[in-house]
Amino acid sequence: MSTYIIVGFTPKDTGSLQQYGASVPATLAKYAGKVLAKGPVEQLHGKSAFQMQVILNFPTKEDAYNWYQSPEYQALIETRNAGMDSQFQLVS
Repeated sequence: MSTYIIVGFTPKDTGSLQQYGASVPATLAKYAGKVLAKGPVEQLHGKSAFQMQVILNFPTKEDAYNWYQSPEYQALIETRNAGMDSQFQLVS
């Protein structure tokens, strides 16, 4: 069953965010992860805590967890946190 990681974020530092964004795609391939959508939030109801959203797709929940915990992705966490305030949610 497909699993999705929904990322809500608000940019903080453009340089760090660009570096992070350029590095993430290479970490997804090993886990068959794909970026399905990325862009500003258009709120239809309620309030969003973040300005932007990314939706990632993985074949299984295990693939999603393995990607997030992978050494390749974990090496990007410091850059991610410098570049944005974020929240990651898993939906399957």
